[in-house]
Amino acid sequence: TGCRVWSSGTVTDVALPGVGIAYHTRMQIRAAAHSDAPLIIAFDEVARTSRERVNFIYSVISARHCYVAVDKQQVVAYGVLEHNFFQQGFVSMLYVSTPHRRKGIGSALTQHMESQCKTPKLFTSTDESNTAMRALLAKLNYEPSGAIEGLNDTGPELIFAKQLRYTG
Repeated sequence: TGCRVWSSGTVTDVALPGVGIAYHTRMQIRAAAHSDAPLIIAFDEVARTSRERVNFIYSVISARHCYVAVDKQQVVAYGVLEHNFFQQGFVSMLYVSTPHRRKGIGSALTQHMESQCKTPKLFTSTDESNTAMRALLAKLNYEPSGAIEGLNDTGPELIFAKQLRYTG
């Protein structure tokens, strides 16, 4: 299944077709505001117990690197696009609230960040054990680019890249 994305300034409206079950909605993707931070923290399971994650959320919102997906006036996902990975675009976070997973929201948010990326390549990473994220990246044509060992106990962090546009 795909999603149709229409860009209108800083807001993208997304129509998500059904995914196995009857599900269709109009969703908004926009830059996160400071008022979104408590809403993100409420569904981010890591932020509930990690002050470091909470500080990260506030920091990326302040730096205007954070985007949110809003469904039925509720923030249901967030993504972070930074440009500090060897001067390349890097999606350092993609998090969809548990009840909203597997509905195309992560794909739509990633595609929005692709449209906002200032470099011709976009990188991201995920733990080897995160099969859902690996499937999303394959669906969006990201290619394996390497791995980092020793970051955590669950296995290597896999790096992925996507060529967004070619430079001549």
